[in-house]
Amino acid sequence: MPPTDAHADPVTGPAPRAGTGAEDTLDPPDTEELLAVLADEIPGAPSTPSTPSPSDVFGAPGAPVTENAAGVSELLDRPAAWQPAATPAGVFQLVPVRLGRDLAMISRWMNDPAVAAFWELAGAETVTADHLRSQLDGDGRSLPCLGVLSGIPMSYWEIYRADLDPLACHYPARSYDTGIHLLIGEINNRGRGVGAMLLRAASDLVLDNRPLCTRVLAEPDLRNTPSVAAFLSAGFRFSAEVELPDKRAALMIRDRVHRAQL
Repeated sequence: MPPTDAHADPVTGPAPRAGTGAEDTLDPPDTEELLAVLADEIPGAPSTPSTPSPSDVFGAPGAPVTENAAGVSELLDRPAAWQPAATPAGVFQLVPVRLGRDLAMISRWMNDPAVAAFWELAGAETVTADHLRSQLDGDGRSLPCLGVLSGIPMSYWEIYRADLDPLACHYPARSYDTGIHLLIGEINNRGRGVGAMLLRAASDLVLDNRPLCTRVLAEPDLRNTPSVAAFLSAGFRFSAEVELPDKRAALMIRDRVHRAQL
């Protein structure tokens, strides 16, 4: 998550992948439950997504973006098909990650000490590759994306179903809750308010393209006050402190019903 000043931490790391149940929350579904969700949300969906033609070039803003085989992501209403968003810094687009094209760049970002402090994915490219493959080869409830601003990839995002994630053990989840993780890749894009601007744009994209989703969530480390401030600047509200397996987090929520007021 980007900072509000040049010396603050630039990232918010991913949600933990393990947890314990809590009163008035939803337990992560098992495989049969997930298949039932898929059947309900994707009538007639094929059992195996199709694989597109490979491309090593980013499309122009507004051009169709082809997802890889694991990135079809009907559970997330196909982020690759979402139209770009206009921002004060240029046109912003979420482009699903392709390992062959993007791994070296994302791994370089993960080895930035300011990023590694929160994401804990520093090391060889295989470390980042394993993290990406767990989503790309997964069940579609999380999709890694590049944030492309004015045609330049400059940030890494994870768009995920918070209600189907272990995070749902730690707060009163609602169906279709959507979570976001963000890191700003290049240092020259940090500390200038870019992160808050992109958080607003990305959460707007979620709410515009996921009609059943009533709110967008994030869980930055509670100690990372610049990150929390950036979420507040982007129209999120502080909902609660939540004790996660690897951190005490600030649960940040942007509600559809209040998006015009915040």
